[in-house]
Parts: sequence; C-alpha cells; structure tokens
Amino acid sequence: MEPGDAARLGPGRAARALPPRLLLLPLLPLLLGRGLRAAAAASSGAAAEDSSAMEELATEKEAEESHRQDSVSLLTFILLLTLTILTIWLFKHRRVRFLHETGLAMIYGLIVGVILRYGTPATSGHDKSLSCTQEDRAFSTLLVNVSGKFFEYTLKGEISPGKINSVEQNDMLRKVTFDPEVFFNILLPPIIFHAGYSLKKRHFFRNLGSILAYAFLGTAVSCFIIGNLMYGVVKLMKIVGQLSDKFYYTDCLFFGAIISATDPVTVLAIFNELHADVDLYALLFGESVLNDAVAIVLSSSIVAYQPAGLNTHAFDAAAFFKSVGIFLGIFSGSFTMGAVTGVVTALISKFTKLHCFPLLETALFFLMSWSTFLLAEACGFTGVVAVLFCGITQAHYTYNNLSVESRSRTKQLFEVLHFLAENFIFSYMGLALFTFQKHVFSPVFIIGAFVAIFLGRAAHIYPLSFFLNLGRRHKIGWNFQHMMMFSGLRGAMAFALAIRDTASYARQMMFTTTLLIVFFTVWIIGGGTTPMLSWLNIRVGVEELSEEDQNEHRWRYIRVGVDPDQDPPPNNDSFQVLQGDGPDSARGNRTKQESAWLFRLWYSFDHNYLKPILTHSGPPLTTTLPAWCGLLARCLTSPQVYDVGGEEL
Repeated sequence: MEPGDAARLGPGRAARALPPRLLLLPLLPLLLGRGLRAAAAASSGAAAEDSSAMEELATEKEAEESHRQDSVSLLTFILLLTLTILTIWLFKHRRVRFLHETGLAMIYGLIVGVILRYGTPATSGHDKSLSCTQEDRAFSTLLVNVSGKFFEYTLKGEISPGKINSVEQNDMLRKVTFDPEVFFNILLPPIIFHAGYSLKKRHFFRNLGSILAYAFLGTAVSCFIIGNLMYGVVKLMKIVGQLSDKFYYTDCLFFGAIISATDPVTVLAIFNELHADVDLYALLFGESVLNDAVAIVLSSSIVAYQPAGLNTHAFDAAAFFKSVGIFLGIFSGSFTMGAVTGVVTALISKFTKLHCFPLLETALFFLMSWSTFLLAEACGFTGVVAVLFCGITQAHYTYNNLSVESRSRTKQLFEVLHFLAENFIFSYMGLALFTFQKHVFSPVFIIGAFVAIFLGRAAHIYPLSFFLNLGRRHKIGWNFQHMMMFSGLRGAMAFALAIRDTASYARQMMFTTTLLIVFFTVWIIGGGTTPMLSWLNIRVGVEELSEEDQNEHRWRYIRVGVDPDQDPPPNNDSFQVLQGDGPDSARGNRTKQESAWLFRLWYSFDHNYLKPILTHSGPPLTTTLPAWCGLLARCLTSPQVYDVGGEEL
C-alpha cells in the first residue's frame, strides 16, 4: 500500500489499514517508561533489602562486641581479685603488715586503670550533638526516629558545655564504669550485714554507751565542723577565682556527712592479727559500724533540706527541724524494719522444721537478710541501717535456731561475700581514678578537706572521751584516744555515698576529693598502725581463750545451741556474765558494773521473755514472769538502781 492510497481511503480506514508494528510506535515511550520504572522499583527494593540486611548484620556485630567487652570488664575485676588474694597470702606468709589487702586492691586497680586509660585506643567515633530547644527538662528515656526506625536512649548524666567535646570515646572505659546503684544494691548489703552478724556482742555491749556517743554525737559534730570549715574553703576558692561553678553551704554539709563515715578496716584487721586490747577494738569497730548508718541517714536528711522562699540554700529553722525529723524518722523506721525482718526469720526458723534441710535453711536466711536492704530502700528508708540491725538480730535470735551445718554455712557465706565485695570496691576505687570521666581536681579544696577531717576527728574524739570518762569506771586512756584519732580511715561507705550522685560540679569535686582521701588514709595511716601501737604502748597479744576452752576449763554449765560469741546466761542471783573464781570473776564483775542499768533491764527482759519466744534457748516464761515484774516495779518506784537479780548498786 502506497502513501497516497492512505490519503484516498480517509483517516479512519487508513488507520485500520496500517500494519500492527506501526500502530505500536506511539505507545513505545509509554511502555518503555513503565518498564524502566518497574525495573527501578525492583532494583531499589533489592537495595533496600540489602541495606536492611547489612544494618541487621552490623547491629548483631555491635551486640556481640558489646557482650565481649562486658565479659572482658568482669574478667578484669576477677583477675584483680585473684591477684589480690595471692598477694595477701604472700604477705601473711611473710608477716608483712605495712600494707593491708584493701591497699593492695587499690594499687592493682590503679595499674589496670592506667593501662585502660593510656594503653587502649578509642573504639568509637564522636557522638553527634542534637539540640532540643523546645524541651525544658531532661528525660530518663528517649526514643529517636532515625529514617523511620526508632532507637531507645537512656539518661547517663549531665555534661557541662565546656566538656562536650571530651566525652569518653573508649567503649572499654565506659564498660568498666559501673552504675552507682550496683554498689548500693549488690556490694554494700553483704559488707554491712557481715558487720552486724559477726559483732562481738560481749565487748560491744560492755562499751555500748561510749559507742553510741561516738557514733551519733561524734558523727554529727564531725559533719558540722567539716561542713563549716569547707564552706570557708569554698569562699576562699571563690575569692581567688578557683571556683568555676556553684557550691552551696548544703553541699559542704553533705560533704561533711559522707566523709564522716569511717572505715578502719585496715586498723581492725591488724588489731585482730596482733590481738590488741579488746576494749579498744570494740570501741573502734562499734563506732565504725554505727557511724556508717548515721552518716548515710544524715546525708539523706541534708539532701531533704528545702527552705521555703526563693533562696533554697539559706538557713530556715522550719526546714532544719524538718530535716531533723526526717533523720529520726528514717533511722527509727530503718531500725524497726531490720529488727522485724530478723524476728520474722527467727520465728520461721523456730516453728518450722527447716533445720532438717540445711540447704533450704541457709537459702532462706540469705534471702531474708538481703531482702531487708531492698525492702527498706523501696519503702523510702535506708537499707544500710536496716540490714545492719537485721544482722544483729539474726545473730542474737535466728542463729540459735539454725542447725549446726547452717550456722557454719551462714557465717562462712557472708564472710566470703564481705571479703569479695570489699576488695572489689577498693579495686574499683583505684580503677576509677583513671576511668571516671568527671573528675574535678582542686588543690585548695583537697588540702582544705584533709585539714577539716583532722580537726573534725579531733573535735569529737577528745571532748567526748573527756565527758565519757566522767561516768566510766575504766577510763578511756590517752593512748586509746590517740589511737582512735589516728584510726579514722575512710573507705567503702564514703566512696559509695560520693559516687552515687556526680551530676553537678560540686558533687564531682567531692567525689574526686573523697577518692584521694581514701587512698591516703588506707595507704599511709593503715600502714602506720603497727608502729603507732608500739609508740602508744597499747597492749598486744591479749588473746582470749576460745569459747570451747572456756567451757571446758572454767564454766560450770553446759551451753547447748547458743551463739559462740554470746555471753553465758545469768544465774538467778545476779547479772553475772562469767561464773568462776579469780580473774574470771573479776572480769564478770567489771562487765556487771560497767553495763548501764537500762541495758541490764533490757538484757533481763530479752533473756527471760524474747528468747523463749523466738529461740529454742532460755528459761520457760512461767518461771521468769513474776520475778521480772517485781524487778520492774522496784526499778520504777525506787530512786536506786538495781541489777537483774535485785541487788542494789
């Protein structure tokens, strides 16, 4: 068909007369476009799938790397503890006393910290800073939309604008920096519980009045003296231009509270090895045990101090008395919770036959004791106080109901946990000097803190000892006072309180200073304990016979199911702690004379009524109720003071 024929046929007939391939020519661009778009869509889908697969693979690799770093960080601390244990054995074998095991742990922690800080390269890139100008507060959890995928981020703390570019980029250093709650919820409970559970009650209660005075009045005096002196140091720093941020008076008082927590673990360990005077040991140990509890409640009360008005850091009498009320409420509530938990455990162990299954008995004892700490914290009280008095109550009541195997297990279990937790904390102290990201070193503040601690310790040891000696038959000698002054080491509790909050500039400076104070007191003062004992002419080698030897050679009765550290029961005539003749009788009379009448009254009530209810030991209630009621009536109606047997003192 010629082109001219198409013109003669007309447009409609010409279109029908065209070949099929010519009819497809106008549709070719449309078909090609659709094909290209389909091919592009298919290729983009495949690319998206490949990209998603690559992202998932990268995420899995990051998770695997994070798991490996977690394992390495925990392995580092386990190796530190292993090395510390081996060195402790070597020191004990060679009778080396100039450095305690906690000092060794700190040295090894320092070495590992230097290696991690300067020997490991940065493993992550710089983080990107995003601005949220519309928000006026920080969020604990943040969901970020990145290209349609949501990622969750958690709050770690505030960073000052000047340090925004110096955020730690080493993932390994981030891994070995633990959450402060790990110290409070996992490491502190076994340390504090062991202190209460292993308390030598005979010597503790013999010096109970002095211990309470040092722990409560002494800690309060030390806190306020250190706080006021440090406030003067802060004012001096502000004048000379060394204070770059806010530092309030309440911050100084808070520092005084946390640094007043003594931990003479080195001194007490040397006392135990050398068998130093038992009364001096009891005074130092009792003060340190209760002092930790007072310090943590006192610091919580200072944090709760909130005056009315615009100036929230000025003195307000109403806020002050409110803080005092908070202190009393927290301490009494924590004490009650710990004692009640111990009593409940004693009742369970007495009225069930768990002693037939020592494993279950030990497990229940462990869980009830540990849960006391967490229960107190969950209720707004202080777990340290609760678990301390829970340990004392468990040792006094529950221990008598346990089977022989469970007694040995519980003693050894908490002793091992205490040893490992304490050395772990001291190892972490050495590590934290180089791995912690928010250190604030201020020479003026550090020197002022050392001077304030010395003066605060002296201001409560010597005056309180003077007043206590006015009422004590056996005076606290000058050599004892000097040794107590020298033994004011700082340790795990001060560190745990300081690291719990490092968000502000003031708290960061406190943490750094506390760390250096712990180093100095453990290494220098702890190492000088043995020479100081010799210089002060304090008796050593005063080793009392074991309870088994005492029972075999001196006691005239057989004790069954009683704590080895517990005093022998009194007879029906008087409050006689020890029965026998000669020196033993004199020692019994000394305990009788030095015990406060309120404590003697409590001892009688406890022995005659509480122990028969809570334990398998003690006389029946029917034989002791009339005698105790008569004694109580005489004590309340007469101005004279009577002992348990009714003898006038």
